[in-house]
Amino acid sequence: MSAGDEARTGLEGALLSLYGDRDLTLVKGEGSRVWDDQGQSYLDFTAGIAVSALGHRSPVIEAALQEAWDTGLMHTSNLYRTRPAAELAEFLVQHSFPGGVFFCNSGAEANEAAIKFARRWARTVHGEGHSDVVAFRGSFHGRLYGTLAATDRPKYQEPFRPLMPGVHFAELGDLDGMARLLQEERPCAVLLEPVQGEGGILPVEGAFLCELRELCREHGTLLVFDEVQCGLGRTGELFAWQHYKVVPDILTLAKPLAGGLPMGAVVASEAVAATLQPGDHATTFGGGPLVASVALAVVRTVAEPAFLQRVREAGARLRRGLESLTRPGVLGVRGRGLMLGLVLEEDRAGAVVAAAQEKGLLLVGAGPRVVRFVPPLTVSDEEIDEAVEVLREVVA
Repeated sequence: MSAGDEARTGLEGALLSLYGDRDLTLVKGEGSRVWDDQGQSYLDFTAGIAVSALGHRSPVIEAALQEAWDTGLMHTSNLYRTRPAAELAEFLVQHSFPGGVFFCNSGAEANEAAIKFARRWARTVHGEGHSDVVAFRGSFHGRLYGTLAATDRPKYQEPFRPLMPGVHFAELGDLDGMARLLQEERPCAVLLEPVQGEGGILPVEGAFLCELRELCREHGTLLVFDEVQCGLGRTGELFAWQHYKVVPDILTLAKPLAGGLPMGAVVASEAVAATLQPGDHATTFGGGPLVASVALAVVRTVAEPAFLQRVREAGARLRRGLESLTRPGVLGVRGRGLMLGLVLEEDRAGAVVAAAQEKGLLLVGAGPRVVRFVPPLTVSDEEIDEAVEVLREVVA
């Protein structure tokens, strides 16, 4: 065993082995690049799994951190109001739809809160018997008990049963099946990712979303969009639902929200917000002043029209590059903006990711047959072209 191997083993020693073998120790980042403890640089097209939207060591985040630090308030709990959280909530509402915002610490927490809010709304509006949730095949909403029950991964679910009851799974695109479920089960909410992330970078058809919106309205069911991964500029619009002009009743956000600091958010419509009472839900850390200050700087940057236009242009360039790789064994490219997947014919995504890492490009899979591309939204044309050339060598 080399000295480097011994050092890595020592670093892993006290950590629970929940992530498998990890052979890379990262120590530094700048823009779209990171460096390991051996001095090797990598082009980072994972961005912390769609988290580091402004790249590593962003001057926007650095300035926000310094300003927040200078106040001396890292944490206050939610016993008191703070200006950063209030301003961030106002920004999110103004740029999405009228309502109220709840802050938490992760995407799973945001989706868990959304399920609770939907049940609270349904009990207030409809009374008993409207507590079930409809999710979709291929979905991933988190690993807490409610969100795990709504995540279509039997392998993940099995060791932790019994899970939260009352979750039904539907097929994307099956409007007749949805209509039957809504009629027979009277669910409180339909939970959906406008672009499935872990399910293979799969955009949902706009026509289906429009019809689903009407079905939910007819049956008195809330429509909840999980934009934990696809939201906040990733698809080229501030929110993925804006591509379809289908407004949800509840919207969940997280990954890029605070640029790498842990933060999630739930935006609830006015009708839902009106049913929530003090004590219905809470968090100690959610919306703390330091994290909220950074998040406010991030969303103000990402929401700029010129920034979103650049994401669309960069996404189009990356798509063209990936489409040029289509050959036997590579079926094509799908996704939106800078959330793209290279679809393979066989279960080879893990092998492609490993081979790319050997050549200095960090990628992550989205299922066994899809290689995911979620670089920082600030990625340059030159970095996109470099990544494509590495992939060209790998798939050859």
